[in-house]
Amino acid sequence: MPTHVIVLAAGQGKRMMSDLPKVAHKAAGRTLIGWVLEAVHPLEPANTVVVLGHGADEVLDHLPPGVTTAIQERQLGTGHATNVGLGALGDVTNDDTILVLYGDMPLLGPELLARLVERPEDVAARMVTSVFDDPTGYGRILRDDSGNVVEVVEERDCDDAQRAIGEINAGVYAFRAKDLIDTLADVSNDNAQGEYYLTDVVGILVGRGQRLQPVEATPQEVIGINSQHQLAEAQAVLQARTNRRLMESGVWMLDPDRTYIDDSVIVEPGARIYPGVHLEGETKVGAGAQVGPDVFALDSSIGAGSTVWYSVLRGAIIGEDCEVGPFASLRPGTVLEERSKVGTFVETKNTTLGQGAKAPHLAYLGDAKIGARTNIGAGTVTCNYDGYEKHETTIGEDVFIGSDTMLVAPVTIGDGAVTGAGSVITDDVEEGALAIERSEQREIRGYSQRRAERQATKKAED
Repeated sequence: MPTHVIVLAAGQGKRMMSDLPKVAHKAAGRTLIGWVLEAVHPLEPANTVVVLGHGADEVLDHLPPGVTTAIQERQLGTGHATNVGLGALGDVTNDDTILVLYGDMPLLGPELLARLVERPEDVAARMVTSVFDDPTGYGRILRDDSGNVVEVVEERDCDDAQRAIGEINAGVYAFRAKDLIDTLADVSNDNAQGEYYLTDVVGILVGRGQRLQPVEATPQEVIGINSQHQLAEAQAVLQARTNRRLMESGVWMLDPDRTYIDDSVIVEPGARIYPGVHLEGETKVGAGAQVGPDVFALDSSIGAGSTVWYSVLRGAIIGEDCEVGPFASLRPGTVLEERSKVGTFVETKNTTLGQGAKAPHLAYLGDAKIGARTNIGAGTVTCNYDGYEKHETTIGEDVFIGSDTMLVAPVTIGDGAVTGAGSVITDDVEEGALAIERSEQREIRGYSQRRAERQATKKAED
């Protein structure tokens, strides 16, 4: 029978101490709700509804296509939220399975959910349970003398004996549609919170003689995120999974515990990753590339055989066999073609370096096109901004830009041209020409002696 999914994600998450909705927080490059939907995806559900409340607009930006949303205008409990989700599911037949889970459980695996939805026809509901050393904060599972689940009691409503129970309700269920719909109508809000608990459905089903089945999971799988501390713990688990997957594919890592790679990043086999590397967003690293130590790369591409170390890349494209760093900053729009180099303390923005071109050190290159095999001397600046607009600098192939050259855009330097060190270039330079712009050097003889005499005289007068 078809499976339908309701993800409860309307909570504010006050313990996160953040203006960002809880399920919109990220771990290992994906939002909490994103991880849950990723685990659900292999089930190929007929419908998936995410129930939103606090910060709905911010959460909507992180939902994939094909997901339906429903808004819980008033926060009246999980039972009420489930009813809101049911209203948005569309056509559901009595024997369909409805999977209900929370949007703040990023460690849920698709294997666990696949087991859960394999509901026998004579079972009204299956529910995920787990045994915790410290069950604080979770509803407790009550069983009868035969070991059957008979009730879930929320912690606020537990007596001392019930609080001592280690088996908890994970809040993940697979219901027969008819049984869920019928029992939700009988859930009351007569409890410490004055809310409609989805957990009360368990006791109602048992009271009607319906059959329930628990599905046990490890504590790690079912942890919900309610604080920044728990978010960091989940991040560590997810990061370890990503790093292990990459290493099993042939990626070398010197210290996986100090390597931070988003789940969305592609790292090809044979790449070498050193400690302190952060790869985020849609970043890609080619085979044989060496990244790190201490590299931050966001939405960037590092070509095969290239080396990037002690540097920051944002929206940059690095070709094959290039070298970047140490201490380089490549801003959006930077393109390094094959065998080019951006070295120590060089910043680039919206700039292309052609094949074999190099800026070894101490330069700013903004809004520039630099031809193949051109050398950019230390201290070079493309003066691209006039206070109102940005302008482009075009440098041809096989050009030698002398140290401390100011290229005042818009300006074009022809192929094979040379600029003298210390020049301020404001006009175009022809191919093969030498451009020098600096005042004549003057030499004042005896200056140091006269300066010392003046200082001595002033000191004596004081």
